[in-house]
Amino acid sequence: MSKKLFIKTWGCQMNVYDSARMADVLAPLGYTPSDEPDGADMVILNTCHIREKAAEKVFSELGRLRHMKDEKARQGDRMVLAVAGCVAQAEGEEIVARAPFVDIVFGPQTYHTLPEMVAKAHRAAGAVLNTDFPAESKFDHLPEDSGGQGVSAFLAVQEGCDKFCTFCVVPYTRGAEFSRPAFQVLAEAKRMIANGTREINLLGQNVNAYHGEAADGSTWSLARLIRELAEIDGLARIRYTTSHPRDLQDDLIRAHAEVPQLMPYLHLPVQAGSDRILAAMNRKHTADHYRAIVDKLRTANPDLALSGDFIVGFPGESDADFAETLRLVNDVTYAQAYSFKYSPRPGTPASTEARQVPEEVKSERLAALQQLLDAQQAAFNAGFVGRTVPVLFDRPGKRPGQLMGRSPHMQSVYVQASERLVGTIADVRIEAAYANSLAGTVETGVYVSRTGHSAGVSA
Repeated sequence: MSKKLFIKTWGCQMNVYDSARMADVLAPLGYTPSDEPDGADMVILNTCHIREKAAEKVFSELGRLRHMKDEKARQGDRMVLAVAGCVAQAEGEEIVARAPFVDIVFGPQTYHTLPEMVAKAHRAAGAVLNTDFPAESKFDHLPEDSGGQGVSAFLAVQEGCDKFCTFCVVPYTRGAEFSRPAFQVLAEAKRMIANGTREINLLGQNVNAYHGEAADGSTWSLARLIRELAEIDGLARIRYTTSHPRDLQDDLIRAHAEVPQLMPYLHLPVQAGSDRILAAMNRKHTADHYRAIVDKLRTANPDLALSGDFIVGFPGESDADFAETLRLVNDVTYAQAYSFKYSPRPGTPASTEARQVPEEVKSERLAALQQLLDAQQAAFNAGFVGRTVPVLFDRPGKRPGQLMGRSPHMQSVYVQASERLVGTIADVRIEAAYANSLAGTVETGVYVSRTGHSAGVSA
């Protein structure tokens, strides 16, 4: 009998991928995805520990879900309530103590054992807590995905982090860097493409640190993996995220010049422009090292667009340090960026630093940085007005008759067109640019179909 499964996902793309695989793992038990938690037989909160007060947001959500769980019990049925992800990994015992009505608490490395945990939850009186770092890889135990993941889909190839930035919890919640075997990645990619995926976004906490074992026992870099993926019929686009500047090697830079399927868009976090702050963050690169990488990338592919991550108000950051960040942003220019005020994460070295920056100073600096970044993004988008760009349409838009797709540079593009274009790449003439998107008209001519063949199209 079918059972309803609701998964709420916070945080990074890796969590989005993990949530999809949790659904795959639970499908043989009869669970089918639901859009609402009300009345669900199982609810999973897949959490992120990066943002400030992440744990409190989880407890607030659990308070709302408790009423649904109690109502389900009054009807003579049961809702299995689970907390997954990085908050579960970091604060599992606290969750069990503060929310005893939660049935299962498990970390990012153990969700392949969900069927066993569900069985234990039905038998046990207390919560099932599983925050181990197992010796075996979870990827070796996940079922082969039998359903389509969509026109554009994530594929995890690397997980964990060995960098130990002083502000970051990822090494403690995701564990050491691990790369999936290349033959396993290729097999999963082929299944995804057979089910209609046209664009694959390779995922990892430090994805360009990838070093996976090939079928012949050799070790492949991310660049080699990308080149092999590009040979698969039907795969039109390849992206990867998130990269660390220290691991961006020359072979990957060359791939941006030589592999047509590799999109001209790269998320390359720098976090700050001051060498003193970068050292305090333990980033293991300087601002000029970052600039040199950007120069190499743009020499290899002048069309390349960059996005980045920035933290303002890191402990000890002075006005001069922040000015260096603004200088770097002006030097590099970004098509898109994510910027945040520093917030202490429990257990990280920076959280115990005495020289915390006052909140009002953080707010002022963030406003100044975002004003500059927003202006750069607006200018980048405005530069596309009047141009024709290939757009991969992956979903209906918000309005009737509207489709949404992505440009090679990761911009959202809206058009009025038939839904038959979903899953295809068509040329779009851009007529308007907005803060976070573009709008245009599909040009009459030729588009690339799901199978990679050309066909006529009319808007």
